[in-house]
Amino acid sequence: MSETIARYFEAFNAGDTTAMIDCLSDDVAHHVNEGKIRVGKEKFAEFCDHMSRCYREELTDMVIFASPDGSRAAAEYIVNGTYLETDAGLPEAKGQTYRLPAGSFFGLKDGKISRVTTYYNLADWVAQVSA
Repeated sequence: MSETIARYFEAFNAGDTTAMIDCLSDDVAHHVNEGKIRVGKEKFAEFCDHMSRCYREELTDMVIFASPDGSRAAAEYIVNGTYLETDAGLPEAKGQTYRLPAGSFFGLKDGKISRVTTYYNLADWVAQVSA
């Protein structure tokens, strides 16, 4: 199942939201950092559209882990980004760059991602874009 996670992140780095969504189950539960749980591919696509407007990101230093039974996986990586458009409730965007450690946790079912949970240090990000 780590192949599914690798495809998901390859699509992320390529900016290919459609390929990311192809890795997801129809009822995917998307747990975002500091946000509400979104359920379903449509909500995930809306989130991706918003993120693409506000941020340009590439993930590097990726390490993927998977449980022996293939039902869960995790990834640790560095987010290298540019803040493009001001996101509601956050500092003003002026093209600031940032580098942020992050991680994601996944549920997997029938070859698809059924849960995505992402964590990063929001205070660290705010400090970087406010400097």
